[in-house]
Amino acid sequence: MADTTPPLDRLSSLLEQFPVSARLFHTGALCGVSTFDAQPGRGFFHVLRQGEMVVTHSQGAGVVRRIEATEPTLFFYPQPLTHRFHNAPRDGADFTCASVHFEGGAGHPLVRALPPLIVLPLASVPALAGVLDLLFQEADQVRCGHRLIADRLFEVVLLQLLRWLLDHGQEGGVSIGLVSGLADPRLARALTAMHDSPHLPWSLESLAEQASMSRSAFASRFKQVVGVAPADYLTDWRMTLARKQLRNGCAVKLIAPELGYANASALSRVFTQRMGMSPREWLAQRQAEEK
Repeated sequence: MADTTPPLDRLSSLLEQFPVSARLFHTGALCGVSTFDAQPGRGFFHVLRQGEMVVTHSQGAGVVRRIEATEPTLFFYPQPLTHRFHNAPRDGADFTCASVHFEGGAGHPLVRALPPLIVLPLASVPALAGVLDLLFQEADQVRCGHRLIADRLFEVVLLQLLRWLLDHGQEGGVSIGLVSGLADPRLARALTAMHDSPHLPWSLESLAEQASMSRSAFASRFKQVVGVAPADYLTDWRMTLARKQLRNGCAVKLIAPELGYANASALSRVFTQRMGMSPREWLAQRQAEEK
């Protein structure tokens, strides 16, 4: 019997709420030692096109201190992490590099869900070959709009990488969390339902129904794969959206019904429990940090 379940877009609603953008800043050789400093809200995407190189990280950074690359390889840093490229001056490795900017910075759902570094030989991600060829063509030639086109192509590469990670998470170092949940065909339907409609009164029963599972099986599987209980994930997602809306200048009384809360007091109570401060206090602190 043919599967009549409609296909599921697991990324669009997430990235529409929390966009990711890229900006090309280098193409060509990097010789000697190049340092890329960690900056809040900014990641990096490097593609080693040819040559060899060594990447180092500081001790205690939570990643391997030294990595040797001897073939075309991509390095994706979703989180702020200082890293250094070491190349022999005579044999400078050829790179195309972009900075990656996440809406909401460290609060972006993917920043929280992904490991601090993903390293993949390009040969292991054949789906990227076509768009990388286009990216390199634009990056290498100075033509009208080439930087803008390269930026957009880098974003396509990033989206294709995220799509690949949904099916090959273990190879990318993703073992638990949102990406692992979206990689599970049944859990993905419940997660996407929460992403699409946070205002609905989701219960364990209704989410399990989305996943076509029993309540107990769904609750157990969700906690095992995503790392938190379904109700906690829903609350965290709503608070993530609330913080975005607060940054955009929206009033709590207007945000509350969009997130499934009866009134501003109900939202403020949950926000304070989760964040340790009221929405007003959180926003004031955020604005002070950005000055």
